[in-house]
Amino acid sequence: MAARVNVSIDAHLAIEVMLLTGTRNPQDAVELIVRDYLERAQRTESRTGDPDDGRRTGDLQPYQPPEG
Repeated sequence: MAARVNVSIDAHLAIEVMLLTGTRNPQDAVELIVRDYLERAQRTESRTGDPDDGRRTGDLQPYQPPEG
């Protein structure tokens, strides 16, 4: 069973989140937003690769403006 954490947020923010998610429970609304955020981050990482991947930046040379 997953542990639960209680977080206090501004009432206006809770209402905005509830409107965005279409839920009537602020706790459910915030959970949906956080889960969606995490899923998007994982999808972005899989599309762009690991930022420590040396192949992405190893062949790049610094910009040299044309002389003259």
